Amino acid sequence: MSATFPKTRRSRFGYDIEQVEDFLEDARRAYTAERGEYSAVSAEDIRRVAFAMQKGGYSTEHVDAALERLEDAFAMRERERLSPGTSQTVLAQKRELAQEVVNRLARPRGDRFARVNLLADGYRRSEVDALCDRISDYLLTGAPLNLVDVRTAAFRPQRGGYREAQVDSLLDAVIDIIQSVD
Repeated sequence: MSATFPKTRRSRFGYDIEQVEDFLEDARRAYTAERGEYSAVSAEDIRRVAFAMQKGGYSTEHVDAALERLEDAFAMRERERLSPGTSQTVLAQKRELAQEVVNRLARPRGDRFARVNLLADGYRRSEVDALCDRISDYLLTGAPLNLVDVRTAAFRPQRGGYREAQVDSLLDAVIDIIQSVD
């Protein structure tokens, strides 16, 4: 098997090489499929893919960067392949999704997401709220916000912080929205 990405040292963890290679092969087949053929991989699948960890595996940094580029390519191709009638339906769905995000972000700072219990760590509320304010400005006024801002968002832990799964789900929705309009 060729080394598609740099590997970590044998004593450090990286992504499972076989899983990464298998996923990339599936993605290649899906991307080269003719219009109308079934595609087993979508931009959303790429955004949500997770690999097991193994010592001496592929560098997570390099794989993640490649997956972001691949996701963008799939999203662009998916937009290009929409028929005029379908694109209106998809646009309406994205508008509805954007409205759901706006409604969530209209909640008061500190109460936009469920919190973990006081003995557990969640995302730091003030940091999540700061990004949410930027997202809200983007959706309501067209203020600048790009995929990198959302994809690279990292939040420090906080006891009683926001529930990570809810925040991550909203960020996935925002990425989907940005990809559909850019």
